[in-house]
Amino acid sequence: MTDSSTADFARLGGRLATGLRELTDDVSALDRPGFWVVAATFEGAFTCARFADVEAVNSPDDGGAAAPRWGGLRSKQWTSSLDRPHYIAAVETVREQIAAGEVYQVNLCRTLSAASDATDLVGLAALLAARHPSRYPALLHLPTAGLRICSASPELFLARRGDQVETRPIKGTARTSSEILEKDHAENVMIVDMARNDLGRVADNGSVRVTGLCEAEPYPGLVQLVSTVQARLRRDVAWAELLAATFPPASVSGAPKSRALGLIRELEPVPRGPYCGALGYVDNTRGEGMLAVAIRTFWLDDARLCFGTGAGITWGSDARREWGETALKADRLIGLASGAAPRTAAALRTAAR
Repeated sequence: MTDSSTADFARLGGRLATGLRELTDDVSALDRPGFWVVAATFEGAFTCARFADVEAVNSPDDGGAAAPRWGGLRSKQWTSSLDRPHYIAAVETVREQIAAGEVYQVNLCRTLSAASDATDLVGLAALLAARHPSRYPALLHLPTAGLRICSASPELFLARRGDQVETRPIKGTARTSSEILEKDHAENVMIVDMARNDLGRVADNGSVRVTGLCEAEPYPGLVQLVSTVQARLRRDVAWAELLAATFPPASVSGAPKSRALGLIRELEPVPRGPYCGALGYVDNTRGEGMLAVAIRTFWLDDARLCFGTGAGITWGSDARREWGETALKADRLIGLASGAAPRTAAALRTAAR
C-alpha cells in the first residue's frame, strides 16, 4: 500500500511514483534516464529520487487504498516564527534598506507550526484535494530521505519540454480583484524582470518573452497576479545549469536576489526549509519536467506540522497590511489542517502570534 508509514512514494503531476531506486542530492542526476521526483529547500538542499514505477492517477486515492481521514494535530494551537510586532519591525527594516538603495524588494516570510502525531500526510493531501484544489498539488512521502511534504501550490517555477522552458511567477495578493493595488502591479513587474534575467542566463539570445503580464487569477479565498515568461534554452543546457540560473525562484526571494537573500537570513529567525523551495518531477522518458514553487505547503518536522506564509515587501508596503496578507494566505489552509471551518484572517492574526 503506497500510503503506509514506511513506503517511499510520490504523487504529483497526475502521476503516482513508487519503487524507489535511487536517492541523491546531486542535481546533475536529473539528466540521467528515468523518472525523478525533486524536492528542494529554499536554502538550496536538493533531494532527487528516481522511481521505477509510474502510473497515471486522477485523484488522491488512485493507486492505493482509500485515504484515511486527516486528524494529525495533537493541538490546534499554532505558533509563528515571527509574531505580529516582530514581523512589522522586519518590514520596516526592509523599507529602510530600500530607502538606502540596498534592495528593491524582499519576500518576508514566517513559519507556522503545531504539534502533530502524524507519520504521513496522505489524509491531509486528500482533504486539500477536496477542499482546496490547486494547479500543482503534490504529496511526497519519502521517509528514506526524511521528507513528508504536502503542497497545494498554485505557482509554476519551471516547466520544461525539450529546449522550451516557462515560468509563471505570482506576485500581488488580495481578497478580490478590486483590492489589488498599484503596488501589487509594480511588484509583479519587478519580479518578471528578475525571471527574464534568470532565464536569459541559459536561453538563446532574443528568445525570452513575456507572454502574460499581471493577469488576475482567482484561487480559494483570494486573487493573485500571475505573469508568464517563456524562453528557448541554449543547446544542451543541463538541469543543473537551469537550476543554478533560476533558483531560488524570483517571486519568493527578492531583487536584487543576492542582497535579498542576505536580508532574509538576517530577518527570518528559522530556515524556510521546504517552504518556498521547489517540488516536482523530471521525466526523461518524455523529455519533460515540471517544478512548482513550494508555497501553500505543509511538511512534518520533529513531531510538528509546519506551514509557511509570506509577503513581498517594497517601499510602498504598509507593514500592517503585509502582516494581513500573510494571514490571508494561511487562513483557509490552516483552518482545514486544524479540522475547522476556515477562520477569518483577523482570528488567525491573534492565534498565530
